[in-house]
Amino acid sequence: MRTVITFGTFDVFHVGHLNILRRAKSLGDRLVVGVSSDALNFKKKERYPVYAQHDRLSIIQGIRYVDDVFLEESLEQKAEYIKRYSADVLVMGDDWKGRFDSLSSLANVVYLERTPSVSTTSVIEVIKTI
Repeated sequence: MRTVITFGTFDVFHVGHLNILRRAKSLGDRLVVGVSSDALNFKKKERYPVYAQHDRLSIIQGIRYVDDVFLEESLEQKAEYIKRYSADVLVMGDDWKGRFDSLSSLANVVYLERTPSVSTTSVIEVIKTI
């Protein structure tokens, strides 16, 4: 069984999120998703997510491509997460390209192209104008 692992905040869920999960799942038999904690998201983006971490975990768990979810507490623990879930493939969006190449001794690192013209930030900005 080939296990794929990916990570994200997955706030204000949109088609770009669905696309990356679907494409990640197509690279293996089992997809494990680390959902960034509220604290980690604040550290990365200097803002808290719109949806609380327990709601985002529930949303991601409900996606048919996802087999398991967990709360990601730290970017620096990716190697530990890969080992914990026996992941063969690490999938990240191409906005992280090169950042996790050092983990290639643990898993095949794949950077997937993001869905053009959609991002959580852009969705939030549109909602603010309504």
